[in-house]
Amino acid sequence: MENFKQLGISEDLIKGLNELNIKTPSEVQSQVIPLLLNQDTNIVVQAPTGTGKTAAFGLPILERINLNIKTPQALILCPTRELGQQIAKHLFKITKYSAQIYTESVYGGERIDKQINNLKRPTQIIVATPGRLIDLVQRKAVSLDSVQTVVLDEADEMLSMGFKKELEKILGFLSNVQNKWLFSATMPFGIQEIIANHIGRDAHNVHLSKNNIVNKNIKHQYLTSSDKKTDLLQILRAIGGQQGIIFCKTKKATKDLTEFLISKKISANGLHGDLLQKERDKVMRSFKNKSTQLLVATDIAARGLDVSDLDFVIHFELPEKDEYYTHRSGRTARAGKQGVSLALVTTSEIKQIRNFEKRLHIVFDQL
Repeated sequence: MENFKQLGISEDLIKGLNELNIKTPSEVQSQVIPLLLNQDTNIVVQAPTGTGKTAAFGLPILERINLNIKTPQALILCPTRELGQQIAKHLFKITKYSAQIYTESVYGGERIDKQINNLKRPTQIIVATPGRLIDLVQRKAVSLDSVQTVVLDEADEMLSMGFKKELEKILGFLSNVQNKWLFSATMPFGIQEIIANHIGRDAHNVHLSKNNIVNKNIKHQYLTSSDKKTDLLQILRAIGGQQGIIFCKTKKATKDLTEFLISKKISANGLHGDLLQKERDKVMRSFKNKSTQLLVATDIAARGLDVSDLDFVIHFELPEKDEYYTHRSGRTARAGKQGVSLALVTTSEIKQIRNFEKRLHIVFDQL
């Protein structure tokens, strides 16, 4: 499809998309939107991060909202508060020129009484992290009785963050919902169980070709290094003020590398599991408004982050699993832009690079 009008999106929403500089549907949008727009259906979509999944499910949700009903009609579940806030903001911007649609974002780490008060206002779409949603339902602060569509966004990330029990519970509340839409970059066994138990084997399947599981706009590179910190400094000085994320495997390595970079007068902040929510918010604000050049993060801390316009990611330590490499790399080259994913490796780790090439159908260039 060449444009959103051909996909069936209304003029008012297209005006909102144009203002966000979203003019041509991505592959996942072209395949998914026509399936979701005018019929009740369950769907399982496997597509990499940064390929426009939010608009792929967001536009059909917005088109299907009954403006006369002021109670929740759609529920979007996501792994982190940052992604939840991002989705809610994205939907708000798309509806700039259309009738007002009320979206509320709820998540842990924020005072629950404030969110309970917000939910007393008209709310047609709820964007939620699983744990906080269950808490709100149990307190009878929100009713899901009028929900017709439930979306699991970044489903594999929710699973790897330990939300499987919560997802099962929420989908149990919503067993009669007409539309269950699951979006995931990878399909581990736990996701397949959720599909079998709650989405149904007869759901539509949209699976971007294997060669596209890792975003094709990412350039994959590796550098063999016997002194990673020294080589990292040289790379950062060579690329100047570009913004990116550096990944480590542990909290200790993340803290250590952050301190090292700061000691070398490089603008960096660490993001790891020991941070309080207030500290995490401060780090992310600084990074998003470009006051900080580099984010040094663990895989778990960086799950579900949605930061646009990142120039690169650097793997200071390689991840253990293929899906972690996919998620890490997917933080760059978002919304059709180009990006670089660079791994610093020891000689013994080159074998792991070859395994990623084989299993993820990508090619690494050696620097």
